[in-house]
Amino acid sequence: MTALIAYHNDPVIKTKIIAQLEAHRAADQLVKGQYWEGGKGCAVGCTIHGQDHAEYEVRFGIPEMLARLEDAIFEGLPNGDAMEWPVRFMSAIRPGADLSRVWWQFLHWLLTDAVVNPGINHPLVRDAIRQCADVVAAPAKGIPIDRIAADSAWRAADSAADSAADSAAWSASWIAAWSAARSAAESAAESAAWSAAWGAARSAARSAAWQMMAEKLTRLLEAT
Repeated sequence: MTALIAYHNDPVIKTKIIAQLEAHRAADQLVKGQYWEGGKGCAVGCTIHGQDHAEYEVRFGIPEMLARLEDAIFEGLPNGDAMEWPVRFMSAIRPGADLSRVWWQFLHWLLTDAVVNPGINHPLVRDAIRQCADVVAAPAKGIPIDRIAADSAWRAADSAADSAADSAAWSASWIAAWSAARSAAESAAESAAWSAAWGAARSAARSAAWQMMAEKLTRLLEAT
């Protein structure tokens, strides 16, 4: 598989898409709850004038997983912040960057930061979540995944999710179970995995957490 390079190492592509998004924002064409319809749409809709997140890979060299994460954060942010988010997301990405580790770094943060995801320290799920975080730490550093460890972590987190006593703990353990299952997947492009990625981000979030997630993703992109 050919490695994705952000904006195909062409600054002109970045300049053009940011101008497009700024024009949509100025014309009040960014809206929540729809992809692209009647000249209006969400973050993804106004970026590709459609709804196929995989187009980010073709047009911009940005992994589909990050397009889905951008989508989830846009829908979750307060409206004022959401309208600024598509330009902020695209502006943070450097032409020529390899973004393949960013999703894993973001997921590892979700599994280890109790401020954004307080359920990780629930006594019923914390050991399983720590196990999943250890699995995710490998690809976050560019190291191949230990699939045996990933399968074991998935079983532990899935069991913990069944036992979780409150919504925060269940949310945290669900993300952990998903992350391990995603790690063990034969193909990163499986549609079920992509769909679950969007759900994982949403499950972690309380209202204030969306802003923390936007800030974290922006910093990860800028540092890559």
